[in-house]
Amino acid sequence: MVFEDEAGQSVTPPRARTWGRRGSTPVVRVRGRGSGRVSMAGMTCYKSGERSRLIYAIREYRGRKDDPKGFGWKNYRDLIIRARTQLGGPIVLVWDNLRMHLVAPLREFFEANTDWLTVFQLPTYAPDLNPQEGIWSLVKREIGNLAAANLAEITRAVKRKLKMLQYRPEAIDGCLAGTGLSLSK
Repeated sequence: MVFEDEAGQSVTPPRARTWGRRGSTPVVRVRGRGSGRVSMAGMTCYKSGERSRLIYAIREYRGRKDDPKGFGWKNYRDLIIRARTQLGGPIVLVWDNLRMHLVAPLREFFEANTDWLTVFQLPTYAPDLNPQEGIWSLVKREIGNLAAANLAEITRAVKRKLKMLQYRPEAIDGCLAGTGLSLSK
């Protein structure tokens, strides 16, 4: 069972709690506002009796005219193929109704690979059913107070946190438990 979702982060950090002196609200100034975005696509992978896995891809958008802003259908196709290679078996893919997930070339890819790929769409506006949302929450919590000077620092922090989560299957399992779903038959 593979759950997929995507997220993004700009140079402007997400709001997070921090410590400060009583009566003095800490303010962090960030340079480089609006100078790009890091797009992330990730898959949490679960199989009964095996260690949970996290597979991800990262793409930087630097605001240049001809650069794609996010992931295209070929990027999603390649991520699915990479998951099949790493997991070594058939995949039941569960993902949301993102417009890019519904394009004709991806549907054709799904139809051509029904022997190893089954796809389910989550209901609209149901992030509480997707454990990958919990992974994004953990990543964004890590970079919440990061005052990055440029996009490369954000990308490094995101990669570092995702790499760390790959070696913590209990955290990935916790994201599944947070949805209320289970792998029992």
